[in-house]
Amino acid sequence: MKAVGFSRFGGPEVLEIVELPDPRPGPGEVRIAVRAAGVNPSDWKKRQGLMDEELPQTLGYEAAGIVDELGEAVADVAIGDRVFGLSSAGAAQAELAVLSHYAPIPPSLDFATAAALPAAVETATRALDQLGAGPGARLLVNGASGSVGGAAIQLAVARGARVIGTASPSNHDHLRSLGAEPVAYGEGMTDRVRALAPGGVDLALDVAGRGVLPELIDLAGGPGHVVTLADFAGAREHGVRFSSGDAGRAVHAIGEVGDLIESGRFAPPATRTFPLGGVAEAHRLGERGHVRGKLVLVVG
Repeated sequence: MKAVGFSRFGGPEVLEIVELPDPRPGPGEVRIAVRAAGVNPSDWKKRQGLMDEELPQTLGYEAAGIVDELGEAVADVAIGDRVFGLSSAGAAQAELAVLSHYAPIPPSLDFATAAALPAAVETATRALDQLGAGPGARLLVNGASGSVGGAAIQLAVARGARVIGTASPSNHDHLRSLGAEPVAYGEGMTDRVRALAPGGVDLALDVAGRGVLPELIDLAGGPGHVVTLADFAGAREHGVRFSSGDAGRAVHAIGEVGDLIESGRFAPPATRTFPLGGVAEAHRLGERGHVRGKLVLVVG
């Protein structure tokens, strides 16, 4: 099968389409004929050698497609079903992929939109679970305009939380459409948040980094009320929890988001699509930043 890979670290130019053996699903897994696969910031971190030292490597942790082989003891889907989910093998940007966690694609979604969901929904749900975000909570999301921030807003609102989100002014209407009260980030952010919530907030989720953990700690009343997805060094310095999948993933979110989508309580991100062979251009665009929505590779 054809797959995205690289045999040396570097810029987007090191990416290539390689031939790999067809993967086989293990117990509890399914193999799909991939129709679309998500592109994430972790992809360019891997490509730059910032995550794994081994070479060669493949890319891709989320995909959507059609089930074409079942692993042992799989009884909840059938060959020919449309599914989306996560691949623990990290090789989902390919013609075939094994999904370790999966769910039926909501009927209203196409493959590209479904492929944009698993990583963002799992990441946002994991952080909200770790924060204990529930009904009546006042939640501040720093860096709310991207795919993870947008998922966090909508999932928190669905839980009954009040959400304030930071973003550039050009993204404020987008945040409002998701159910958040927007504020601009940068100097004076704390004052702008307190203008909306005079007593501060109960919880804060840092999606973007930018060195704002001291402000979030102040607004949320202590480091125990803050989780960051983006500032590992700052988390260690300030005693804030850094959320990663190492402590367990919120894979239950993949099976839950479909009902929210079909009931109109969760709007998937817009997608910008590229062919599998256009993966280098997707990386160039993603690394430049300020991409609203999700970059997706379309296969076939």
